[in-house]
Amino acid sequence: MMIVDAQVHIWGANTPERPWPARQAVKAQRDIPLGKDELLREMDAAGVGRVVIVPPSWEGERNDLAIAAVQAHPDRFAAMGRIDPTLPESRGRIAAWKKQPGMLGLRFVFHRPPLRELLTEGHTDWLWGEAEKHGVPVYLLVDHSLVHVIDDIAAHRPGLRIVMDHSGLVDGKDYQAFKDFDKLLAIAKRPNVATKVSCFPFFTSDPYPFPFLHPYIRKAFDAFGPQRTFWGTDLSRLPCTYRQGVTLFTEELPWLKGQDLEYVMGRGVCEWLGWKI
Repeated sequence: MMIVDAQVHIWGANTPERPWPARQAVKAQRDIPLGKDELLREMDAAGVGRVVIVPPSWEGERNDLAIAAVQAHPDRFAAMGRIDPTLPESRGRIAAWKKQPGMLGLRFVFHRPPLRELLTEGHTDWLWGEAEKHGVPVYLLVDHSLVHVIDDIAAHRPGLRIVMDHSGLVDGKDYQAFKDFDKLLAIAKRPNVATKVSCFPFFTSDPYPFPFLHPYIRKAFDAFGPQRTFWGTDLSRLPCTYRQGVTLFTEELPWLKGQDLEYVMGRGVCEWLGWKI
């Protein structure tokens, strides 16, 4: 079974030669950057065959390290890249977006001000039509209160493939994190929307095997089905080993097996994003 992690960040140090943006809304998920070589070692130890690299927001709107990783290891890495939707020149880039090495689509974060307003005030409206027209899938991180906005986009752009990052989880632990989870489940009615059951262990105070999470994983699976439910870890903030991030799904969920397990653990995200297996 090919195991494919639907989201891992890699990044470099903040240096004069390669500076991060001066004003940071979020901090890096750990003090020591996670690079492609360390990631490969972690993947090999955990039995992960492929990773979708997502450039992190604290480095700004740049994709250089993701592209370099793909060029060095095209059999192991692909990327969902970043673009600033507020820049006029961004409107001319979507048509050729996937011509970049290993670039499968775009990733956007809208769960905090002022990024929320980009979504809710129409500043990104142009983007959805361009992405749909050119067959560019999108990863979207929004909190549960904004799922209805994505639902409206999905309804009006049925050819746009959307993935709900972390199933709409953005902060809190246990019941606080999952209190509005049913709002995420409601968008499963849109056949062009999938969800990532990624980073779930970060949102519980339970230790491995994270029993609090099991019913929510099942709810997501039952709503979206195996072909639209994608495993992932967001490794740099995973509160367990990478291998345990895998075995949570492959060994601790007895109802998830056979072809359903194969889809959740990698086949589904590869088919959705167009990454040939």
